[in-house]
Amino acid sequence: MSVIEKSWYKKPSLLTVLLLPLSVIFWLISTLRKYLYKINILKAFKAHVPVIVVGNISVGGNGKTPFVIWLAQYLQQQGLKVAVISRGYGGKSASYPLLVTDDTATSEAGDEPVLIKRRLGCVVMVGPDRQASIEQLQNHDIDIIISDDGMQHYKMARDIECCIVDSERQFGNGLLMPAGPLREAKARLKSVDLVVENGGETTYRYDLNASQFRLVSSSEQVTETPTNGHVISAIGNPARFELSLEKQGINLLSTHHFRDHYNYQATDFFAFGNEPVFMTEKDAVKCFSFAKSNWYYLPVDARPTAAVIEKLNSLLKQKGILHGL
Repeated sequence: MSVIEKSWYKKPSLLTVLLLPLSVIFWLISTLRKYLYKINILKAFKAHVPVIVVGNISVGGNGKTPFVIWLAQYLQQQGLKVAVISRGYGGKSASYPLLVTDDTATSEAGDEPVLIKRRLGCVVMVGPDRQASIEQLQNHDIDIIISDDGMQHYKMARDIECCIVDSERQFGNGLLMPAGPLREAKARLKSVDLVVENGGETTYRYDLNASQFRLVSSSEQVTETPTNGHVISAIGNPARFELSLEKQGINLLSTHHFRDHYNYQATDFFAFGNEPVFMTEKDAVKCFSFAKSNWYYLPVDARPTAAVIEKLNSLLKQKGILHGL
């Protein structure tokens, strides 16, 4: 955890005080921008199909991707053809929008879009200009778009907003960036259609259920793994993943944290020699090309409560997206 993250989530410091004036400026600019969209001085664009935004009001990994995957699968089960759009953070393509295929590298599209494509097989479009991505989707046979992040992208009109909250870190010190981790004030949650906690005890939450380990090199399921291994992760909350490994009976020989969305190189693993390595699925999509035969990843699936599903069904009916749920 970096110095600034400690000031956000652990204990406020002098750094927090020094950054407060910048947070005030951030609030003024973001509030003005939001207001200009509200009174139509700045114009939002409307997609040709309904849009569901899955985002958050804080920076860092809150667990959006597992929920996006669950939501897409749920909508597919209702007979809808789903597309996912993403900023593609961590990737750099020669041109955008970029249609993610089975052969697209994470260096081009980012780790999360590649993971989503592999899991769902649906249309995934990546690019910093969400309007351009949505316009490109008019060439595809789809019924609904899920925007992975983009909650603060008010230029994009949306039909339903889902905000994901990390039950462990919550909102840190409650301050706006850069003095705190918030992109918007907590009051923003009052206007969100569905607020879902990642873990915790609240009624509106989802739990992450681990499935069987898989080989990083081939994605093949394995029934047995070594009981000891090194752990690497480039995610927002590595402690949650490490705890899940320990619950699986894995003894963690060492833990290594990289910045979120870090693009791994084979040299990052030289120190482990031929010893086993464990990682998340998000890490694995960046390592399969040089993975050894004893590197494993642990897929997780979001399992929302009945209250989340009931609320979602109500919203889908209310917005005219689905009937008869």
